[in-house]
Amino acid sequence: MKIETLAIHAGNSTDSNTKAVVQPITLSTTFERAEDGSYPAGYIYTRAANPNRLSLENVLAKLDGGAEACAFSSGNAAGSAVFQSLEPGSQIIAPEDMYHGLKALMNEVFSRTLEISFIDMSDLNLVERTINPRTTKLIWIETPSNPLLKISDIKSICQLAQKHHIIVCCDNTFATPVFQRPLDLGADLVMYSSTKYFGGHSDVLGGALVTKTVNEQWEKIKSIQTLSGAVPSPFDCYMTVRGLKTLPYRMRGHEENAIQIAQFLEQHPAVEKVFYPGLINHPSYAIARSQMSGFSGMLSFTLKGGQEAAIKAANSLKLITQATSLGGVESLIEHRASVEGPNTKTPFNLLRLSVGLENIQDLIEDLNQALQ
Repeated sequence: MKIETLAIHAGNSTDSNTKAVVQPITLSTTFERAEDGSYPAGYIYTRAANPNRLSLENVLAKLDGGAEACAFSSGNAAGSAVFQSLEPGSQIIAPEDMYHGLKALMNEVFSRTLEISFIDMSDLNLVERTINPRTTKLIWIETPSNPLLKISDIKSICQLAQKHHIIVCCDNTFATPVFQRPLDLGADLVMYSSTKYFGGHSDVLGGALVTKTVNEQWEKIKSIQTLSGAVPSPFDCYMTVRGLKTLPYRMRGHEENAIQIAQFLEQHPAVEKVFYPGLINHPSYAIARSQMSGFSGMLSFTLKGGQEAAIKAANSLKLITQATSLGGVESLIEHRASVEGPNTKTPFNLLRLSVGLENIQDLIEDLNQALQ
């Protein structure tokens, strides 16, 4: 089945009792045992499994062409499960410009037990030089990166990793499986903040991991998911499944608007630089074209007037909302350096824009008046 059909049907089943065409929310935390002590329906306790979570995990695995999926209460919880599955002393190679929240988790929690090397993942030679054949156990890719929209060559990095039997996990939140399929390019795991495009309406928190194969490492991750209890509620699973049904069509709308806004900003006299992999002058445009079928709805841009101009522009917008997060139907903008703090790698004159599904002329007019 094609992705549009999978998105609608792989996470849904007709209710056997009422014949409702939308699967109901199962809020029960516990399930009845049979006289012999077994569980006829296959469910014991909602932390371990729940019908709504099973539906969500099924559609997530199908969309990425994976063997199985695990749903978590947040993207950070999903990433944390991967890190927890590694032996103490393992080295992780990760992007220096990766999502701030996950990088902070690595530095503040896992740096005590794991060695973490933050590098420019768009430099393949640097990736190879950083690999320690004895201790490197995980390469974490984030492409496009947040918020600099850098592109990492997934296939080439995976080929390097396979030589040394290193796990590769790719944060695919910006691209989604609609525009990029890391498992097909050689990655072992793909990670998402499902809060973003999967939910799509800025009203549900979640994260996910999808595996290419069911192996010992994956079984560790599944055990961590169950034992740690960092799982989404049945309602959150229901909401995410509902959001996924329109994902392919929403992503095309986000991309269509983002391309036009990126081109508009490129020509604006107040703009210093635009970061969007769909622009021909992006330094990794060729790689992006080779591994992505579309460029999504995320972009960043810097202003010639410095930090003061960036903050003034964000405060002057009338339609585009200044807020954290991304991937919703509404357009959001944020001065990321203010959020990330003094150690940020983000330029202080940069604004990150999550392009929504509003009319493109309304969005361009709003940006134009704010940049005056």
